[in-house]
Amino acid sequence: MTWKFTMAKSQRKKLIGLLAVGVIAAGGWYWYSNASQKPESDVARPIAVTRGNIEEVVTSQGKLEAKQYVDVGTQVSGQLKAIRVDIGDTVTKGQLLAEIDPRVYQAQVEAGEAKQNSLRAQLKQQKAEAVLAEQNLKRNKNLIAVNAVSQQALQETESQAAVARAQVDSIVAQIQETESNLKASRTNLGYTKIYAPMAGTVTTLPTKEGQTLNANQTAPTVLQIANLDLMTVRAQVAEADVSRIKANMPAYFTTLGNSERRWPGTVRQILPTPQIVNDVVLYDVLIDVKNEGRRLMTSMTTQVFFILGKADNALIVPAEVLTRRVPNADNDKGEAYRVSVVTPAGREPRTIHVGLLTRTQAEVTDGLNEGDQIATSRPGGGTGSNQAGGGQRSSTPRFNRGPQL
Repeated sequence: MTWKFTMAKSQRKKLIGLLAVGVIAAGGWYWYSNASQKPESDVARPIAVTRGNIEEVVTSQGKLEAKQYVDVGTQVSGQLKAIRVDIGDTVTKGQLLAEIDPRVYQAQVEAGEAKQNSLRAQLKQQKAEAVLAEQNLKRNKNLIAVNAVSQQALQETESQAAVARAQVDSIVAQIQETESNLKASRTNLGYTKIYAPMAGTVTTLPTKEGQTLNANQTAPTVLQIANLDLMTVRAQVAEADVSRIKANMPAYFTTLGNSERRWPGTVRQILPTPQIVNDVVLYDVLIDVKNEGRRLMTSMTTQVFFILGKADNALIVPAEVLTRRVPNADNDKGEAYRVSVVTPAGREPRTIHVGLLTRTQAEVTDGLNEGDQIATSRPGGGTGSNQAGGGQRSSTPRFNRGPQL
C-alpha cells in the first residue's frame, strides 16, 4: 500500500509540471506573435496645424466682496430701542435705520438749556450793576473837580466799576461754555437716531432690539450697508506671478456654483502689502465687475483668470511638438523652434516662430500654414491632434502658481 501511494504522488507531480510548461510555452508564443505583428495604429502619425483661439493666462483664487460698503455704527452708548430695517432691505441715503434710547441725552440737553437760561439772567443782573458802577464813577469824577469827594472815594468807585465789568465778561464766557456743552449734548441726542450714510442693501445685522451698546471703547456696528451693483474680486496671486499682472489688465472669473459663466472685469489695483499663508507670499489683486442681475454675492469663491495675451483665429499647434529651440534672428515674430513637416517628398526640417505659448498649445506666427502636417512621435490612435490645436477654451498657463485656498 505504501508503494502504490508513493507512485500516485509521483505521477501527480509530473502531471503538474507538464501543465506548467505548457502554460509558459503558450504565453511565450502569444507574446511573440503580438510583438511581431504590431498594429498599424501604433505607428507615429503627423499632427495637423489648425486655426483657433488661444489665451495665455495666470490663474488664482479669490473672494467676492462689495466694492462700496459701510459698517454703520453708533457714537453713543445706550439701549437699542428700535431697528427699522432687516437684512436684504434696500435703503436710501438719509433713511432712518435704528434708534438708541434718547432719555439720558434728552435730560442732558434740558439741563444744559436750564443752566444757559440761569446764566443769561445773571448776565442781565450783572450788566445792571455794571451800569450803576459806571454812573457812580462818572458822578465822583465830576465831584472830585470841585473837591466835593475825596480821592479815596473816587478810587473805590473806579474799582467797583472795573469789578462789575469783569463779572460781566466772566458770565459771558460761562454762557459760551454752556452753549458749547449744550451743542455737544444736542449732537449726542441726534446720534440716538441712526441714518443711512449711503444707498444700498442691508447685508449684515449683528445687533438686536433691546441690546445695550457701549460706545465708550469701540464703536459697535449696528448693521452693514453695501452697494451690490458693483462687486470686487479680491484675488490672491503668488509672488512668482504678480509681476506679470498690471493695472487695467483684462481678466475674467468663474464662480464655484457656475463654472461655465465668465464674468469679465479689469484689474483696478495691486495691493503692495502681501499676506503670508503657510510660508507662501500672496498679493491681493482687486478686480471690479458689474453685478448683472445681482447673481454675485459677497464671500463667493472665484477662479480668476488674468489674460496676459490672447489671439483669435490663430494658427495653433500642440505645445508638445516644440521640442527643439533654435537661435532666433527675428525677435518680433516670437521664439524660434525647429520642427519636421511632412510633405509629399518626405520630411522637411523647418524653422517656425511662436507667439503665445501655454502648457498645451502654441500660436504659430510664421513658418507654417493651416493644414500642414508636423511629424511627431505621438502614437496613432490617441486623442486627435485637431483637438490639441483647436484652443477654443482658455488654456492653462506655463506658470500656473495660483494659491490653493
